[in-house]
Amino acid sequence: MDQTTLIAVLGGVFILVAAYILMDGGGKRDERVSALSGKKDTKNGLLSRLKVEDSGSRRKQIEESLSKIEERQKRKKKKAKSLEMRLVQADWKMKKENFMIMSAILAVIAGGPAFVLGAKPLVCAGLAFVVGFGLPRFILNAAINKRQKKFTAHFADAMDIIVRGVRTGLPLGDCLKIIAHESPDPLGAEFRRVVEGESLGIPIEVCLEQMYERMPISEVNFFATVLNIQKTTGGNLGESLSNLSTVLRGRKILREKIKALSSEAKASAMIIAALPIVVMVLVTIMSPDYMKELYFTPTGQRNLMIGAVMMFMGTYMMRKMINFKF
Repeated sequence: MDQTTLIAVLGGVFILVAAYILMDGGGKRDERVSALSGKKDTKNGLLSRLKVEDSGSRRKQIEESLSKIEERQKRKKKKAKSLEMRLVQADWKMKKENFMIMSAILAVIAGGPAFVLGAKPLVCAGLAFVVGFGLPRFILNAAINKRQKKFTAHFADAMDIIVRGVRTGLPLGDCLKIIAHESPDPLGAEFRRVVEGESLGIPIEVCLEQMYERMPISEVNFFATVLNIQKTTGGNLGESLSNLSTVLRGRKILREKIKALSSEAKASAMIIAALPIVVMVLVTIMSPDYMKELYFTPTGQRNLMIGAVMMFMGTYMMRKMINFKF
């Protein structure tokens, strides 16, 4: 073997050995890097699990607090819908038992004479239900709505009084006393109860909660929320109540706009609901013999009852369609 061939063979063997060493070292290095990366991934996984557990516990706390708030709101709404609280909301000096006795007396007065005159028991029961159960509650709801409208008409002005008083340096209690003595009822009466309760040592948040039970409207809830937040976290009470006054005035303007835009639909609904009754009365006056079959035969009375139920359902649906809540 000549010298050139020997050198070439030795060079090839050297290259193969060097390549094997480099490849093996690279594998070991990759193993070390993978091992280190595995440790790092383990640490990152542990931190991520801790973060997930922490966020999960916070989420559970938030969900529990929200569920408690929802339950409290449900209890308040259920209590506000009770007959006893509705009498308080209407500012009627009447107990629940007296109201029920009065309703029963009206039912007997309405159904008793009809039964004596020979009307059917079903007709007597329907008349007694409408007069004894529906009429007193209709009057009660009308009184509540009227009182709430009077309250909301001056509530934004009361917020402005508090804003000006706080900005001039007066404490909140003195501002509430000014509203209680200077504002018209029912706004002044409700704030007088708040001032009297606070003077007896009842916390302001409890007084406002009782005020919301007597006047369950969104404006009172907003006012109580602003005062509770300012009491717990601090801040500029004058600016917060000024923003609340702006929101309340905007809600009042929006309510008036909705009332104006829906007035045409309300008038149409009233005409449609009253037209069949008016036509029936006029035909009865003009041609009583023509309507005898409707009034004095079983088929006519059954059809009359079916028509009354359909009229009631149609009127109810129209009222739901034009009665906007916001």
